[in-house]
Amino acid sequence: MIDFRYHLVSIVAVFLALAIGIVLGSTALQGSTIDFLRKTSDSLQSQLNAANSDRHTFEQAMNADDAFLQTAEPKLLSGMLTGEKIVLVTEPGAPSSVIDGIQKATSLAGGAITGTVALQPKFNDMSGTTRSSLAQLNSLASNYGIAFDPAADTQTSYEQNAAQVIAAAVLQNSTIVPGLAAADAQTLLKGYAQGGFLTFTGTPAAAPADRASLAVIVTPQSNNTDGPSNAADEVLLAVAGQFATASAATVVAGPVMSSSQSASPISVLRNSSVSGQVSSVDNADTRAGQISSIWALANQLQGAKPNSYGVSGANAVSPVPSPVPSVTTTPSSTPTPKGTGKVSKTVKSK
Repeated sequence: MIDFRYHLVSIVAVFLALAIGIVLGSTALQGSTIDFLRKTSDSLQSQLNAANSDRHTFEQAMNADDAFLQTAEPKLLSGMLTGEKIVLVTEPGAPSSVIDGIQKATSLAGGAITGTVALQPKFNDMSGTTRSSLAQLNSLASNYGIAFDPAADTQTSYEQNAAQVIAAAVLQNSTIVPGLAAADAQTLLKGYAQGGFLTFTGTPAAAPADRASLAVIVTPQSNNTDGPSNAADEVLLAVAGQFATASAATVVAGPVMSSSQSASPISVLRNSSVSGQVSSVDNADTRAGQISSIWALANQLQGAKPNSYGVSGANAVSPVPSPVPSVTTTPSSTPTPKGTGKVSKTVKSK
């Protein structure tokens, strides 16, 4: 029978053998091991230095490009949206870099921002209580002659209806079809604001003649974690679809994402049926992306189809701007053809 002393001696022998092995191994392999580790360290340091050098070069090139665009931006945007009005719609978490950049680019293009409608987190809340409150506000639309479109997605039907009402209050795409009176538009918009679903600045619900015909929807900085089933992204699709229907052109603009673009709101939109209704720009926190956003609106006003632009999963880096409408002057010695000489804008039909 094996007693306790045997176990003790066995355990001591095992640990002694391990100790001897460690000592002998470290003594015998010390030189070669240290040489290997030193060479590996030197190689990694060399790779790190090369990467830092490349990063510095790329930063210099990027800064040079941005400096060029800063100088060229007024010329690139001049006259692109002369006399046009834009309403900004921001999602919760929309970065100020995109909002401020779009506002500046609009001004350089000759356009004007009528106001900003900032959707609040409550707008994306699909809990029963919140949606019940939203439904009550939506029910007021019938008092103003608004008939809701069929739901594109039953899960976001209340949000879609709300987006249709908000779009009717802040957009006027036709001088032929009368829009909501200013008092009615303001009443509806204030109702959603008092319910905690949005805030607004400026005068987006002004008289029909002073309302925007174009819209830019700004997406948040952070990616979602639920992919296409994310509530905020599902709501984005509903909002974008309604604003596309009510506007002459709508662009969905967002910042460059630091993590995987596959989970970004714009990526979800591009993989949906709404992608055929709106243009999208995924680098709108850069000067290049802001220029692209304005060009995309201008192109759609000229009859071009919506498209996707930017740095990840886009069809093109940037739109190719259509010629700016202008008056052509002919020499006095040359007969002047009949007509105004102006290139008219064709509003894209929905």
